[in-house]
Amino acid sequence: MLNRQHIDPGLYRDAMSRYAGHVQLVTTAMGELRRGVTITAACSVSDNPASVLICLNNNNPKNEIFFRSGVFVLNTLGAHHQGVADAFSGRTALADSERFASARFETLVTGAPVLADALAAFDCRVTDIKEMPTHNVIFGEVAAVRFSEKHPALIYMNRDYHAL
Repeated sequence: MLNRQHIDPGLYRDAMSRYAGHVQLVTTAMGELRRGVTITAACSVSDNPASVLICLNNNNPKNEIFFRSGVFVLNTLGAHHQGVADAFSGRTALADSERFASARFETLVTGAPVLADALAAFDCRVTDIKEMPTHNVIFGEVAAVRFSEKHPALIYMNRDYHAL
């Protein structure tokens, strides 16, 4: 049996703030509704079949669309996308429709919004959702991929953006 030790959530968040993460914009659509969220909790799962995962807060009722739509796009942000990252992170007071007006979006296969100049965009169909206490882990099989010119990456560490 595992010996579980309770870690204070604030202490855990402080430690995780020292963990550098690539800034991503995850988007979805269902009918006329669109939603986008800035995240760092995303990674590759497999290359055959091509799959990624994202982690989204399940306490935010606006994220429910991600759990019901069946599709999402993982848009990898470059350093030139800091304004887009802020718009979709909640750092600004923009409504969802205003957030999408802050950049140019297109679609590929699934119909979910793709950031037109994302460093890389992974257009996915949801294959599984694992519910955790505060977040849901959403697995997606990549239906299409697109990437743009190479630009410096946008990284988040120590509660601030950095270019790499």
